[in-house]
Amino acid sequence: MDLEKARFNMIEQQIRPWDVLDQEILDLLAVVKREQFVPQAYAALAFVDMEIPLPAGQNMLAPRVEARLLQDLNVRKHENVLEIGAGSGYMAALLANRARHVLTVEIVPELAELARQNLAAAGVSNAEVAEGNGAEGWAVAAPYDVICVSGSVPEIPQSLLSQVKVGGRIAVIVGTAPVMEARIITRTSEAGYQSVNLFETLVKPLQGAAQPSRFQF
Repeated sequence: MDLEKARFNMIEQQIRPWDVLDQEILDLLAVVKREQFVPQAYAALAFVDMEIPLPAGQNMLAPRVEARLLQDLNVRKHENVLEIGAGSGYMAALLANRARHVLTVEIVPELAELARQNLAAAGVSNAEVAEGNGAEGWAVAAPYDVICVSGSVPEIPQSLLSQVKVGGRIAVIVGTAPVMEARIITRTSEAGYQSVNLFETLVKPLQGAAQPSRFQF
């Protein structure tokens, strides 16, 4: 496979048409080698418009979803980022190229180790992998400038909202199948939040996320 041709086609045919027009983001997708974060068994699918299976039943998000969230988060060089759901480490690598520091949390030990190995092999020195359940946030290093949830949640926990700074942003996919919506939530004040809906999608639920309470007779 011609990797560079496949990468070019991914960017121009999948990602740019999905309103990812920030040239810095498009350039970054050409620099951070996605194929280095894809399990060997699925190497041929590294640039395909689909979620790619990972160990323990988890998935990498589709390239266009990753790119759109990255663009709309507008991460800046002085900012500290929390990612929930490290997966193979690819999204953390993209975020780390934009941020001062990335802390990515993974509940599956096998994936946490995979992400560490992939980030080290890619030369990413400002991303740290923590093992644990980050579905409610990760209070140890809070508050954060940016939070990125790499998986869907049925509803946004208040604990997560409280861990972003005023002026900070959260990227999260909210809902249950078959209807989910990607959102950017900006904290406008101590008690105020503004939410912008980006697009409808369907992605694998974040492991460890609390389910909404349902009234029972």
